[in-house]
Amino acid sequence: MDNYNNRTDFSSYTVIDSRQTGVSGAVSKKFMAGVFSWMFAALGISAIFAVLFASSPALLEHLLQATDKGMKLSPLGWIITLAPLGFIFAMTFAFQRLSPTLMTAFFLAYAACTGMSLSFLLLVYTTGSVVGCFATASIMFGVMAVMGYTTDKDLTSFGSILMMGLVGMIIAMMVNWFMHSQALAYVISLVGVAVFTGLTAYDVQKLKRIGAGVEYGNVSAGDTKKLSLFGALTLYLDFINLFIMLLRVFGNRRD
Repeated sequence: MDNYNNRTDFSSYTVIDSRQTGVSGAVSKKFMAGVFSWMFAALGISAIFAVLFASSPALLEHLLQATDKGMKLSPLGWIITLAPLGFIFAMTFAFQRLSPTLMTAFFLAYAACTGMSLSFLLLVYTTGSVVGCFATASIMFGVMAVMGYTTDKDLTSFGSILMMGLVGMIIAMMVNWFMHSQALAYVISLVGVAVFTGLTAYDVQKLKRIGAGVEYGNVSAGDTKKLSLFGALTLYLDFINLFIMLLRVFGNRRD
């Protein structure tokens, strides 16, 4: 059911250090404010759908079905679980063709589907564990976001190392899909906490420079909105992955 390791790529967009352009930074700050606003909106939508489905057996019946071996995903459950990947592909590869309105719709639909999938975690882990890990993820994310935004150190090389770690982690997860090793799963989760903590700082710095590029390059309002949604999706993924990895390491399962 894990579908949270997808990441967006900003390699095709202008990345500029505002210190080299002489721009005022007003548009860049507005861009970053938009990114975080959309990210928080997505987290709110996901939280609402996760709690709504986890607390409603009637809604869960649409996603899960009973079998002789226990519960498994229903056809609709598989669609909801795999849909976020489809939305990411659409937002990534059809970026230029999508209108800002359709891009927004895809982003919000992605957040809703992810929230439905996260409802399964609320059934597995205790409420205290979920709240505690969410609070911890929020603090860690906030600290690293501030660090990434304010540091003068170029995190590009650091980000490249983290991306290699992410690729290695995904490969290990695929291998463990067949091995079913609890020890390996624990190690992967620990590595995941480190990787997504670091990626938060790296992504925020990169988004800050993209914001400078938006100001310097006179990007249209429509493309600016789409870029802010893309940035929000990136930070959303950083936070959700960090939260899930913390939950796997420190979470208490229900009896």
